[in-house]
Amino acid sequence: MTQDYRKFLRPEELSRISRLEIRARQVVEGFLSGLHRSPYYGQSVEFVQHREYVSGDDIRRVDWKVWSKTDKYYIKLYEEDTNLRTTLLVDLSESMLFQSGAMSKYDYGCTIAAALSHLLLKQQDSVGLYAFDDTLRKRIPSSSRRTQLHAILQALNNEKPAQKTSIDKLLRQVADDQSQKGMIVLISDLFVDRESLFKGLTQLRYRGHDVLLMHVLDDQEIDFEYSGTTRFEGMEEAGELVCDPRALRDGYQEAMQDYLHELRRFCAKNLVDYQTIRTSEHMDAALLHYFNHRIGMRQAVQK
Repeated sequence: MTQDYRKFLRPEELSRISRLEIRARQVVEGFLSGLHRSPYYGQSVEFVQHREYVSGDDIRRVDWKVWSKTDKYYIKLYEEDTNLRTTLLVDLSESMLFQSGAMSKYDYGCTIAAALSHLLLKQQDSVGLYAFDDTLRKRIPSSSRRTQLHAILQALNNEKPAQKTSIDKLLRQVADDQSQKGMIVLISDLFVDRESLFKGLTQLRYRGHDVLLMHVLDDQEIDFEYSGTTRFEGMEEAGELVCDPRALRDGYQEAMQDYLHELRRFCAKNLVDYQTIRTSEHMDAALLHYFNHRIGMRQAVQK
């Protein structure tokens, strides 16, 4: 992708835009601009509405207007043929407020969710939202209506992180609510009980959903580059600790890498698409990861 559009996707630039709607639009417009200039454009940013006729197709679904202009037979693909429902799960727990750079994990995660919603609705797909901490704070059922983006943006703007994370109840409810197979996108720092997380993800996969896990972490949570005597204030009722972080760095990084390795191993084994995202990274990476996965799902449906 060319460099001219990436300036719109830098967290430090986006953090200066206070309104989530404008920030999301900047991300999507920059992403689509770059996509048109990249090799990925050959995969088509506009989702197909026709496919070529093959023997055995219902002749009543042939688009005769297209035939009259091209002398070729194409089958109409209706919404149920092409549109796969996407449900966004956005973590609103207190730990998402952590911030060492331009954007907190919460602002970064909300911007990803808003940008994905904007992109999906632009493509006439349906999208829904679950915003959660230890309870379900807000649910917006999936829809492709024009008013859907406003509802999602309003929910993300109005709900502020406050409590602990309880992932088991949420994933169980999502599995029960979502009877129609689709894509589930979980946006979280995943500071949760891993046994409950793995159990919930397994249940979603058992119900036939595609699951995309966007693991949003601050750079310091991965690199732990603090120096000098530091007071660490725990979020989600974790207390506080005053220490020299250099004495903890090796043990902390080893524990973090073990956790990330365990997550990746579980996701690979259970066909959950996993991505670690730093809050310092350009947001095009997250959108492109989703977009490529989405194309793969669409191609699988059409076969």
